Amino acid sequence: MQNLQNFRDYYEILGVPKNATGEEIKKVYRRLARQYHPDLNPGNKAAEEKFKDIGEAYEVLSDAAKRSQYDQFSRYWKQKGFVGNKTPKSKSWSGSGNGGASTKDVDPGQFSDFESFINQVVGIGNRKDGRNEGTSTNTDPFRSPKTRVEYTVPKNPPRTPRRDIEARLTLPLEKAYQGGKERIRLEDGRSLEVNMPPGMVTGQTIRLRNQGINGGDLYLKITVEPHPLFKLDGLNIYCQVPVTPCEAVLGGQVEAPTLDGPVKMTIPPGVRTGQRLRLANKGYPNDNGQRGDQLVEIQIVTPKNLTSEERELYQKLREIESFKPRADLIG
Repeated sequence: MQNLQNFRDYYEILGVPKNATGEEIKKVYRRLARQYHPDLNPGNKAAEEKFKDIGEAYEVLSDAAKRSQYDQFSRYWKQKGFVGNKTPKSKSWSGSGNGGASTKDVDPGQFSDFESFINQVVGIGNRKDGRNEGTSTNTDPFRSPKTRVEYTVPKNPPRTPRRDIEARLTLPLEKAYQGGKERIRLEDGRSLEVNMPPGMVTGQTIRLRNQGINGGDLYLKITVEPHPLFKLDGLNIYCQVPVTPCEAVLGGQVEAPTLDGPVKMTIPPGVRTGQRLRLANKGYPNDNGQRGDQLVEIQIVTPKNLTSEERELYQKLREIESFKPRADLIG
């Protein structure tokens, strides 16, 4: 008799204990199949062989009848009785493939190696045309032709690898300032409702965990649209406020726009065009919630259309005013 060579410990190959449940074995197999699948490890021969081994192990351990027979056989291997004329015979072994081999005693010592023995155990016989029969599993194109124990392709094939993606989001300044919920549509057709932070700026990247491909992350690149009234400069906001000649001369309160709505602003008497007034803490917020200032640039504008009464008053003012702005020019 020959020694039963090439015994393979299927529990060790999958890394599961001998008392592992069928569900535990399936879970481990799926994880390993994804890890070592040839499609995900192109050109890696070690991964290819590992993939074949775990498929072979799963083929036996996932089937209750085959696993039971395998467990009975594994008790005897390495025992002295396996070598020589005193090889112990197993208990009743039955083929479990579709070929339905009848129950009979099988002498492990009559096989030259482990694969020949296990093929008999799990019911894979040889047809006259040399093809395997008695199994409905799918063959793997990466398996060596000498290997006759086949693996079952999992019902759920390996998923596409985890991948991060990037998208661009353009927002009006008011929305970027306030933040809050925003619904976005991605190029892959998905629609997401995102809770945006306040105080977003152009060039900022917002990371959305697990919203990429297969658990990857989604990175939103923010662009803030130009605003007709406000201009950002760091945390400060610039804007222009027009005033009438009378308001410029006499001073007083005027309304100025801010991102929080209009506010009352006091301008001093005799304010000049281009002069800047500061509204403290009315600028843009930073990550800590602190805000810059709003700088208001005064623009004195003259009326284009006057009523007869207004024209008359301006006429009287010109006759009595003492201010001579060009006196230094003509000497």
